[in-house]
Amino acid sequence: MERISQFRVRAFTAIFALVLCFFAYKLYDLQIVKTGGKVNNVTAYTTWTRVKAARGDILDRNGNVLVGNRASYDLVINHYVMRSSPTPNQSIYDLVTLCKDLDIEYTDRFPVTQSRPFTYTLDDYNSAWQGYFQTFLQNRGQLDSDISAPMLIQQLRKSYEIPEAWTDEEARLVIGIRYELSLRDLTNLSNYVFIADASDEDLSAIMELSTPGMNVESSTVREYHTEYAAHILGYVGAMSKEQWEYYKTIKDEEGEQIYAMDAEVGQSGFEQAFEQYLHGTDGIRVDTVTPDGTVIDSYYKIEPKAGNNVETTIDIALQRAAEEQLEATILELQNNPNEKAAGKDAEGGSLVAMDVKTGQVLACASYPTYDLATFFENYNEIVADERDPLYNRALNAAYPPGSTYKMCMVIAAMNAGTLNMEKTIETKGVYDKYIDTDFAPTCLYYTSTWELDTHGTINASMALCVSCNYFFYVLGDKLAISYIDETAKSLGLGEPTGIELYENIGHRANPETKAEVYKGDRTQSGWYNADTILTAIGQSENRFSTMQLCSYVNTLANAGTRYRATFLSRIVSTDYRNLVLENRPEVLGKAEICNDAYLSYMQGMRMVASYNESTRYHGTAVSIFGDYPIEVCAKTGTAQTGIPNTSDHGQFVCFAPYNDPQISVAVFGEKAGSGSVMGHVAKAVLDVYFAVDSVGDVPVYENQMS
Repeated sequence: MERISQFRVRAFTAIFALVLCFFAYKLYDLQIVKTGGKVNNVTAYTTWTRVKAARGDILDRNGNVLVGNRASYDLVINHYVMRSSPTPNQSIYDLVTLCKDLDIEYTDRFPVTQSRPFTYTLDDYNSAWQGYFQTFLQNRGQLDSDISAPMLIQQLRKSYEIPEAWTDEEARLVIGIRYELSLRDLTNLSNYVFIADASDEDLSAIMELSTPGMNVESSTVREYHTEYAAHILGYVGAMSKEQWEYYKTIKDEEGEQIYAMDAEVGQSGFEQAFEQYLHGTDGIRVDTVTPDGTVIDSYYKIEPKAGNNVETTIDIALQRAAEEQLEATILELQNNPNEKAAGKDAEGGSLVAMDVKTGQVLACASYPTYDLATFFENYNEIVADERDPLYNRALNAAYPPGSTYKMCMVIAAMNAGTLNMEKTIETKGVYDKYIDTDFAPTCLYYTSTWELDTHGTINASMALCVSCNYFFYVLGDKLAISYIDETAKSLGLGEPTGIELYENIGHRANPETKAEVYKGDRTQSGWYNADTILTAIGQSENRFSTMQLCSYVNTLANAGTRYRATFLSRIVSTDYRNLVLENRPEVLGKAEICNDAYLSYMQGMRMVASYNESTRYHGTAVSIFGDYPIEVCAKTGTAQTGIPNTSDHGQFVCFAPYNDPQISVAVFGEKAGSGSVMGHVAKAVLDVYFAVDSVGDVPVYENQMS
């Protein structure tokens, strides 16, 4: 009997041990084998979130922050938590319905239109997003890669178990979010940013829904600290298809891709030109969450690194003066009560100011302009504006230089030995050498006086002072166009300035340019003596931007040394402690300028802006700078538009001081009537630069006496 009891005890013990071993094995299989050793007391899922790195600041030359960052909040949906919720479709439906009701924009990159008839919108996305869509289709094996958009909507309705009572449009909205969430399971995309830079009102409304997996993540967005310089500061935005093809190839030192596919990059201005310095390196945060969204572990796999700061050459005080005076001058011309007044039809203008010693751009203004702070909000209105405020007239508009070209002619003639400082030419008002061919250009002064008066016998300096066209007709007739063209090229006209932003290079007047402009028209494409003569006064096919004219004047002030134009001063680290890069002045070329030529144009340009008591003439800018405390060298220019019944364009260039030039300025007025008018804009900039109180009066126009 005792043996039977012992047997039973042993058998029971063996059975109990076997049961324990079985459960131990099952526990090991569940917690070790199937989890890869990552044991948790609760079911959890690991996700990663890209933490946006702040862009660097953009500053002016004096350390004023022009563009910085402000704190913002993004609404991010954790796909695991949403998928694990009991009613994901209803939660998403409530979310998108609220957004539609409140007109809140959110991210939906499902490449199908949101309303019937459904069509694909794949062409709106870059190659990477198109690839993600193909991956999505392949993962859902029952979907053919060439399935129609309406059929795809129907298939996904079934797959996601979307209620039949919902319309196809309602189903499409839900599918769009579920598609975004599904991609996070299929690809290496970070958590889904539902709304970027959400407002306080939107945050409050959406968070009241208690949407499963919805989290608020801190971020940054661009903030503008000035209402000026819109055309050169630029803006950031999502990458286009073409931009992604470029940015995806950029790697860091370890060979890792720097740019995420949905990263924002500079789209224009400094934001685009200095993207490589401003863009930071995004961080990667790894989160472990439970199905209800509880975070049980979080750490940074990669710490975010902010971009470097860009110190530009711009002086925002000069920029402000330029923009305000440009606007005031153009509006004054437009509001002239005399309907027949020159400049009544003025449309816009531009100004560029440079440091003579370095080529650094101190101001670059274009009018009309816009406010970057409200750019996206007012985009449709800005685009619809007939004045084209988005057009950067300082860099992209190329127009005839008019009489501002005449210094180039003085240099060409004196370098060639055709002219010297003392040599004079008797001006006759009408250049009738080719009158037999119906070409007899006149001097504006001759045709604007009742007596058909002339400037008399004058030298080169006086010819610049009074802007006598006849004098330069003679020079143009004596010089070969090839020699004139070579001189203009050496001074930087029709050549790249080296500026970091896109610029219209324009072109110089020469046989090759004319043949190209009038290609296919034999009656217009030939080159004649008349073309060379018109070239001498800045007409014919000469077309230069305001940036080029300023670089040209800079070269004159430097006696032929042509510096590369630049907006970049230096790059400093995000904490402003370390110098990353210093941009040093770069000489692009050295123009040949003989001593007689240098002295002649310096004296002539000084006479333009000063009283000349020894003669009966005053310079064409004397009313603006005659009493100015700083000695200014200037030149006015007027160029025909080629359009009947429109005012002439106006150009004005100057540098100062006369004995030691520090700053050069070029101003352009679109249909302003004359270059003298635009001198007021240059003066406003010089006033700020030299801290001068306002002086000056009414302009004297070209080829006229005061």
